[in-house]
Amino acid sequence: MPLALFVENYSHIFLLFLLSYMLSVYVVTKRNLELNRNVWLLSLCQALLMTGNILLISVIALIGKTLAPSSSFITLPVALQFLGLMAATIPASLIMGKLGRRLGFSLGNVIGILGASLATYALSQQNFYLFCMSTFLLGVGIGFGTLYRFAAIEVCEESARHRAISISMAGGVLAAILGPNLAVYSQQWSDDGLYISAFAVLVVLYITALVVLQTIRFPPAHTQALHAKADKLRLIIRRPNFMLAVIAAMVAYAVMNILMTATPLAMIGCGFDFDKAAGVIEWHVLGMFAPAFVTGRLIERFGAKNMILAGGLLFVACIGINIHGVSIWHFSLALILLGIGWNFMFIAATGLFSQSYEAKNRSKAQAFNEFFVFSCVTITALLSGWLESTVGWQNLNLYVLPFVLLVIAMFALKTNKKPESQTA
Repeated sequence: MPLALFVENYSHIFLLFLLSYMLSVYVVTKRNLELNRNVWLLSLCQALLMTGNILLISVIALIGKTLAPSSSFITLPVALQFLGLMAATIPASLIMGKLGRRLGFSLGNVIGILGASLATYALSQQNFYLFCMSTFLLGVGIGFGTLYRFAAIEVCEESARHRAISISMAGGVLAAILGPNLAVYSQQWSDDGLYISAFAVLVVLYITALVVLQTIRFPPAHTQALHAKADKLRLIIRRPNFMLAVIAAMVAYAVMNILMTATPLAMIGCGFDFDKAAGVIEWHVLGMFAPAFVTGRLIERFGAKNMILAGGLLFVACIGINIHGVSIWHFSLALILLGIGWNFMFIAATGLFSQSYEAKNRSKAQAFNEFFVFSCVTITALLSGWLESTVGWQNLNLYVLPFVLLVIAMFALKTNKKPESQTA
């Protein structure tokens, strides 16, 4: 496509991205002066990553349906993407522990560029299995990017820890707007019906993030933490709040992912069209990330454990609404509450987790956390459709309720005990 035509027709997308981001930075910085430019640059990297993720999710299943040799292979590209993400979590944490954040994130973006480039070639050749290989590489690149929120903690003052995590996740607001629109426009950029242009956009997003990363000032590793021998894993996981935070993050992502993924299927089964289902998901994604601009402040005021409890109660409300009815208002309100509940529980759990290990154990602890959290994401993504069609929408909600109640019970028992550890 000629550059002039591209600029004429689609430059407003990138202008919207920049203006929206600059506005959000201005508004929130007024109340978060302690957060330095590095946190905001990491937030931009997170926004680019999430935009690419949503773009990828929007088209990958459609491509599988077109290229797969049989119906049983349609979801293979999706499965391999999630498996790549899960497989990358441990190596990504350990690599960054050895080489530093900049090199680690740069490697992840290079892998993403390779994956998107391979996808572009595979689609031009209509090679399904080569496309599957590319989605695995893209999943690996995403796996490296999941650590942006931990890097945000390391580039800010200790007192701004929770706000740094929160703001680093706020890039999802921009992603929720840009991702679906890029998917729609990319279909118009080429007439092959295979969304080749979508993966060309992915290449641009990864290259942009790679450039931004080079401008971030990551703190040098402390000599003691760099050379000290890490504790054994069994000792790390016994530290106060460690497993509590990991379990909360696992449940937050698992419950959110399984209900989010199953909702469009349930809505279509209830007679709603795809556009209404897509609209509900858009509101849900905004619910996931829009509160991030204030979640950090709320955690500082009320405490991480209380915010995890609040997230759990919002999950319960979501499940109750889903069980109560299947109107468009039921689906919409439930998914908004699900998104806000995830935001509260996951960000608070991340902050609590970051205070539960010593600096020398950072890489090993984060590898443990990321592997289990995103293993849950992978499993729930692969099982949600089957469970919804097998046990039904209302029963699916009832099945996830005990996990939410478990987290609520665990943290309700802990809130009246000794204060949270400040070790990091």
